[in-house]
Amino acid sequence: MPKAACRLRRRSCLKSFRDKRRDNRPPAKGRTEHARPQPETVPIRPEARQQRHETKPDDRSDPKPAPRILARREGILPTERLPVILEVAPNQDYALLDSGAGEKLEQYGPYRIVRPEGQAIWQKALPARDWDRADAIFTGDTDEEGIGRWRLPKVPLGETWPMKHDGIDYLGRFTSFRHVGVFPEQASHWDHMASLIAAANRPVKVLNLFGYTGLASLVAARAGAEVTHVDASKKAVGWARENQEMAGLGSKPIRWIVDDAVKFAEREERRGSRYDIILFDPPAYGRGPKGEVWQLFEDLPGLTDLCRAILTPKPVAIVLTAYSIRASFFAIHALMRDTFAGMGGTVESGELIIREQSAGRALSTSLFSRWVA
Repeated sequence: MPKAACRLRRRSCLKSFRDKRRDNRPPAKGRTEHARPQPETVPIRPEARQQRHETKPDDRSDPKPAPRILARREGILPTERLPVILEVAPNQDYALLDSGAGEKLEQYGPYRIVRPEGQAIWQKALPARDWDRADAIFTGDTDEEGIGRWRLPKVPLGETWPMKHDGIDYLGRFTSFRHVGVFPEQASHWDHMASLIAAANRPVKVLNLFGYTGLASLVAARAGAEVTHVDASKKAVGWARENQEMAGLGSKPIRWIVDDAVKFAEREERRGSRYDIILFDPPAYGRGPKGEVWQLFEDLPGLTDLCRAILTPKPVAIVLTAYSIRASFFAIHALMRDTFAGMGGTVESGELIIREQSAGRALSTSLFSRWVA
């Protein structure tokens, strides 16, 4: 790869050339690949990329608005709790069955699925015959945002299938970006949020930015909150609406909005709209529906400040999750404490992990920091 292209890839995808080579390296000498039957494929059209998976920046990008003017806030910093490790264990709806050699084997409802996993640098614990029983295998680019296809070694499968989280029905979905319509490690945040809504003993308004397919929004609505769900992808919001109907929560108060997260939050600030709980799960890089460009390290401080500005006078919590970034949770922890100076409460930060069923190893999926009043 030419050096100039490599530098561009590092800037836009936050993935180094060395990591890319590591992800794509061939098996070590003497290690054989187990033959699989010739598979069917799912010809999934590349979706209009969501803010979680977007095209890379180019010279045609719309000019960015002037950045929000930030200043360090006065006041006592919130108390802190770290590191906090939030763990998802195997259950009847989802399980990380095994991992290793750059892959992970998961159970999503009725299906066994194999996907790339760059952090799985150890060796697989289960024998090859267990991996060979997979119903779907993602192939193609091993980059987090890379486009690929699904191989179906057994029988052709539909693009969606029924799933369930804590009694909420929704659709799993084979997408061309290797994701499957849900991030199960977020269940720790969902359960925590539901308990906060129940404990409030009053009407609670929840804002879910970068909301994707809406599981967090459905959990909040079922718990009794009034929810505003925002995502830049019209397709993702359509999937979220499907999940709402499938869950039997069509009567719950959820506003589904296709918009750039930052622009929406700015308008809410001007309109005086306020929320008790805000969830935001931004990508490392993204585009809004009108070409708005998001770069996490540049834009996260301003959005975090915006989130504070649109809290109610008696807020409950703000939850930030960050995927696929070259940073420690200490970075977003310091950002959250500085942002919420003078508001009391506690900032707790750490990692979301999934506990493997086969050998009990922990697979880290993302960083998080949350402020709780």
